[in-house]
Amino acid sequence: MNRVIVTGGAGFIGANYLHTLFADPSFTGKILNIDKLTYAGNLESLQDLEAKYGNSRYFFEQADICDAPKMKEIMHQFQPDTIVHFAAESHVDRSIDGPMEFVQTNLVGTATLLNSALEYYRTLDEEAKKRFRFHNVSTDEVFGSLGENGMFTEETPYDPSSPYSASKAGSDHLVRAWQRTFGLPITISNCSNNYGPYQFPEKLIPLMILNCLAHQPLPVYGKGINVRDWLFVTDHCEAINIIIRKGKVGETYNIGGHNEMKNIDIVTTICKILDEMEPSKKLKSYTELITFVQDRPGHDLRYAIDATKIEKELGWKPAETFATGIRKTVAWYLENKQWWQNIQNNKYRQERLGIG
Repeated sequence: MNRVIVTGGAGFIGANYLHTLFADPSFTGKILNIDKLTYAGNLESLQDLEAKYGNSRYFFEQADICDAPKMKEIMHQFQPDTIVHFAAESHVDRSIDGPMEFVQTNLVGTATLLNSALEYYRTLDEEAKKRFRFHNVSTDEVFGSLGENGMFTEETPYDPSSPYSASKAGSDHLVRAWQRTFGLPITISNCSNNYGPYQFPEKLIPLMILNCLAHQPLPVYGKGINVRDWLFVTDHCEAINIIIRKGKVGETYNIGGHNEMKNIDIVTTICKILDEMEPSKKLKSYTELITFVQDRPGHDLRYAIDATKIEKELGWKPAETFATGIRKTVAWYLENKQWWQNIQNNKYRQERLGIG
């Protein structure tokens, strides 16, 4: 990993990945961050990296992965040995309101990027080809919904429920096809729900934190019984690096946090932490703000990741429990109010989306 292209590096997980990679003493290479800068792309998340490494080891290109000539130009100019593909439309509710954007970015964009990567890969000598990797970052939502028992493994059939998860499933299939048909060296990871610093506040955890601080209702879908496996974002980033460095070409690895929780328990936990860290002057507890609302259409009941493969084969385990990770997350949002206030000042109002 000496010359790394990261797509979507101004987004939530992508920005954390850049921070994680630069914090790794063994990484001495260069990174080119390609990001279209849609509503969730935020260069403020990378200001410290830009200040420290800009134009020496860190480079940024505002571009659309659907732009084939631009992707071809970038590949040949930067000459990567590694591509880490995060760029995607990622919010289920938004995919219900506007599915075609998800089809365009997640399917057409991935295919365009793969084609550009393949064309560049074919110009490399044999030693460079052995080092080259294209890693696709995907989600456990491609597997659909679980009942009360069982876990997703790498062999679980795809059964996506939303336009978002269907587009990510298609993206995974395209990546595998470029390996099996054309020989492009790829790996894929399917992760559970991420949380942590720099997450756009449309997602559950930052939305609840910000609504608490503003004394706004805390909307909980349905009865709040939907279960997710929660993964601290830095653990996810560490897992990606291990897969790229040690994983087998063509293989898929599930990344999970071993933290299954109901949505209502997540919200209650956040309220109790804020009751301690920044108690309300108006309420006895932020839990008084919890409001049950109409459920999301096609809302999967439960996700749970079996991460045995990556643990046994590559030696990765999450460092954070949910108890430690959620405290770090709440503390980060309290300590970085200007970051999310700037998002709010840009006309984002935490409104409900995806009612159908």
